[in-house]
Amino acid sequence: MDILAIIPARGGSKGIPRKNVRLLVGKPLISYSIQNALNSKYSLDVVVSTDDEEIERISNQYGASVLIRPTDLASDDVTLDPVIYHAVKTFEQKRNKTYDIVITMQPTSPLLTTKTLDSAIEYFIKNDFDTVLSGVNKPHLAWTEKDGKVIPLYQKRLNRQYLPKNLLETGAFFISKRKFIDKNNRFGPEISVFDVPENESIDIDSSQDWWVAEKELSKKKILIRVEGYAEIGLGHIYRGLLLAYNFIDHNVCFVLSSQSDLGIEKIKQSHFQYKVIDNNNELYELLKLGNYDILVNDMLDTNSEYIKKCKEMCGRVVNFEDLGAGAALADAVINDLYDKKNDRNNHYWGSDYYCIRDEFLIAEPSKFKEEVKEVLVIFGGTDPSNLTQRVLNIVESINKSDIHYTFILGMGYAKADELINSAQKDNLNVDFVKDVKLMSEYMANADIAISSQGRTMLELASMSVPTILLAQNEREQHHEFGYLKNGFINLGLGKNVDNNTIRETLLWLINSPQIRKQMKEQMEKKDLRLGIERVKNIILNKHI
Repeated sequence: MDILAIIPARGGSKGIPRKNVRLLVGKPLISYSIQNALNSKYSLDVVVSTDDEEIERISNQYGASVLIRPTDLASDDVTLDPVIYHAVKTFEQKRNKTYDIVITMQPTSPLLTTKTLDSAIEYFIKNDFDTVLSGVNKPHLAWTEKDGKVIPLYQKRLNRQYLPKNLLETGAFFISKRKFIDKNNRFGPEISVFDVPENESIDIDSSQDWWVAEKELSKKKILIRVEGYAEIGLGHIYRGLLLAYNFIDHNVCFVLSSQSDLGIEKIKQSHFQYKVIDNNNELYELLKLGNYDILVNDMLDTNSEYIKKCKEMCGRVVNFEDLGAGAALADAVINDLYDKKNDRNNHYWGSDYYCIRDEFLIAEPSKFKEEVKEVLVIFGGTDPSNLTQRVLNIVESINKSDIHYTFILGMGYAKADELINSAQKDNLNVDFVKDVKLMSEYMANADIAISSQGRTMLELASMSVPTILLAQNEREQHHEFGYLKNGFINLGLGKNVDNNTIRETLLWLINSPQIRKQMKEQMEKKDLRLGIERVKNIILNKHI
């Protein structure tokens, strides 16, 4: 079939001056519709009908033919029907042929994809429609006015997803058989509406529409690789989720290894897209097929071969907490828990790049009290060293009934039931909390905390809670933030610290209000709230 695509584009836009030729994400607005039409598998002839020299020049530059319309078809009150008819007649004479199908494509629909356009043409041809126009399904509880009264356009008040289709016409395309094109009409008797995806449906008529289109066209495809299982905990998972929530204006997908049973469950609960792999080769294939713009690795150390292969298939690679050989090859490495280790230009060190969760950005820090009434005990999502049990034994030996202890038990902590049963037998002033939804509330109520030396210590610092640290493993010991200069008492690797040292340190801190006050003041000097914006800019390569 011979198909003609006509793009009508006047130069006198009033809502957005020079709209059709203004740059939208680096390209003239009209170029999007031209390229969509030229890229169609149906080999469309593409012509721009215009009264403007600048539009003519840009349209030629992007490969379209141009037809200068006569003055009487260029005024504000002229409808599209005579403009399209003029273009068809003129171009048929020029090409010495009669077209089978004529498609009107508005230049104000830059989000339309060639894939959707081709699907609509196929739908038109296969179903032998006379006319198919683009529409978007936007079901709403709508009302209208009739005989001076406002009446509903629905029969039952239902949630949006259960309402019947409500197709709104868009300007993306208007497909008709040639025989129905005349000066006053483009409709044939058999009409259908092709449902365009909502993110492709925008018609740019206002500055707000322009802003939305710009956001949509600037979206990146981001793949976040994270791991989360008993041995390493869930810190990487929580950070990955925090990044995903903050990349709401981009397309985010997670990938985890099949080993990450706890992580998979947590990501599943978040309703983000995710994929499970068994080896790196499966990741490489995913990157190749998915056409991702950015890969974020949050899985500790990487090697050179892995990063080389990732960079072959992905435009940008950003790693977290990477001290391996692969770090030198990544586009950026963010090590927020470490002080500066080297002078590599691609590395970002220290707590300035810590990503704090939203709840801590709006929470009020804990208030200083002379007398300790509440102690918070928290050792991460899995507590592989079972430091929780040791602290519970110490609490039992202190036997100070006027102090309440809250133990936070992570979703991966395997000995929760055993711990709770033992505490109930001893009638301790203790509560156990599983699967916490709002951690900041517990931290805000705490006068002292006992914690591991991972990501939780930064949350405690943001809430100004004087904290005793016990590292879960040797790697945690290298997290330099967790020392006295930032308000922590660091006892070192938990398994090497005897119970009496923990007990005496806790009692000393309970009975030392001036020390606790100084620790809080040290924590308050660190502003951790801007880290997420810094990290977002690094990942998107927008940092200065």
